[in-house]
Amino acid sequence: MNKKDITEIKRRLKIDKTTITRLAGCYVDEKKEKITTFSGHFMDLEDEEAHKYLEITNKALSGTPGNNLLELPFPTDEELDGGLQQSLLALRDSHLENEHLLDAFYDHVIDTYDTVDHYLILLFYDTYDIPMKTSDNMLLDDSEEIYEYLIGAICPVKLSKPGLGYLAEENRIAPRIRDWVVGAVESAFTFPCFSERSTDIHNVLVYTKDAKEPHVEFWEGGLGAKSKPTSTQKRNGFLGLIAKSVGEENEETPDILLDVQQNIHDYMEEKEDIRGDDEPVLLSKQDMAGILEDSGLTESRSERIAASYEEMFPEDATAAEELYETRALKDNALRHEKKILQEKVVELNDELLRLGLVNEDGEIIDIAVRTRPGRENHIETTYVDGRKCIVIPLEENDTATVNGEAISTLR
Repeated sequence: MNKKDITEIKRRLKIDKTTITRLAGCYVDEKKEKITTFSGHFMDLEDEEAHKYLEITNKALSGTPGNNLLELPFPTDEELDGGLQQSLLALRDSHLENEHLLDAFYDHVIDTYDTVDHYLILLFYDTYDIPMKTSDNMLLDDSEEIYEYLIGAICPVKLSKPGLGYLAEENRIAPRIRDWVVGAVESAFTFPCFSERSTDIHNVLVYTKDAKEPHVEFWEGGLGAKSKPTSTQKRNGFLGLIAKSVGEENEETPDILLDVQQNIHDYMEEKEDIRGDDEPVLLSKQDMAGILEDSGLTESRSERIAASYEEMFPEDATAAEELYETRALKDNALRHEKKILQEKVVELNDELLRLGLVNEDGEIIDIAVRTRPGRENHIETTYVDGRKCIVIPLEENDTATVNGEAISTLR
C-alpha cells in the first residue's frame, strides 16, 4: 500500500463517513488470561465511544511507510489450508459474527504476542465500495469492486497515575480511584491490503508504534507474515556497521556518521530530477562505497563497509531516505556552524597575538579598555582548540590600550 492507498482508506474513518459495521474485542491481563470479550454493531455505539474507536483505527494506518507501516507478504505455505492467511480470510468473511473464529484468533494472539502488560485486542470489519476513477483522477459513482477488510489493533491497558481528586459523594478531596486505561495503539494490522485501489490478499499491512523494536514475533507467529526490518532498524544497523569499522571509541566517529548521513541526503537530492514521483533513490554497493569515501573514509575501508552493507540488505538495494534522519542533518548543520565560529575565534586570537594583546602562551598582557558607562569589566577569556583566548567586546566608539598604547577597534 502506498501513501495514496493508505490515505484513501483513512479519510473514510471519520464519524460521518465510516461504513464500519462490526466491532469485536478481548481484554487480556498480565497472566495472559481473558478478562472479557465483546462484539456488536459499530453503529450502535454512542458518538463519544465511536470517536475513540475511530481514533484507534486511524492510528493503525498512521506513520511513515517503510518504518511505522510495513507491507508484509505471506509465505506460500500460509496461504494453504490451515495457514494463518486462510484463518484471517475466514475471520474477514465471517464479518466478525462467528464467536468460535474470534476466540481462536484471540487465543492465537495471546500465544504469540510478547508483553507483560494488560492489553486490549480489537477487530473492526469494514467494506468499501471502491468508486471508479477516470484518467484525470475524477471519481465516478460506478464501481467494479467491493473491498472487504479487517483492521486489528493491540493497545496496552495500564492503571491511571495515582493522584488526588474530588469525591462528590463524600464532598472532599481524597486519593482518586485508579482505573485501567486503554493506551495508544502499540501494534496493528490491516488485512487484506488495499493495493493500487484493489484487494490484495497476499499481503498484510502492519503498524508498529516502536520502529526500533517492533513486535516481530506477532507479525510472524500471529499473522503468519514474512517480516522485514523497519527504516529505523536499517539505519541503526548500517550506522552501527560504520561505527564498528571506524571504532566506537574513536572521537571522530560521531562526526563521520553525521557526514555519511549528510552525503546520503545530498546524493538523493542530486537524483531528484531524474526519478519519478514516489520513486525511491536506491543505493547499490558501489553507490555506498562512493558516499563513504566522500565522507572521509579510506578507499579500502569504504569497500569493506560497502560489502558488509550489501550482506546486511541482500534482497535489494536500500532506499537512501531510510539511512538518514532529519535530526542528524540538523545536528550536522549546527556542527559546521560551530566549526566556522571556532575558526573565526582562532583567527581573532592570532590577530590579538600580532597586536601584542596576548603572548605566545595565550596569557593576557596588561590591558586597559575604555568603554562607555555600563560596559566595564566585560573582558573574558575562553579556550579554543586548547588555546587560551581573550574576548574583548568592543563597539564603534570604544578604544583599547596595551601597556598604555592605544590600538584601533578590530573589524
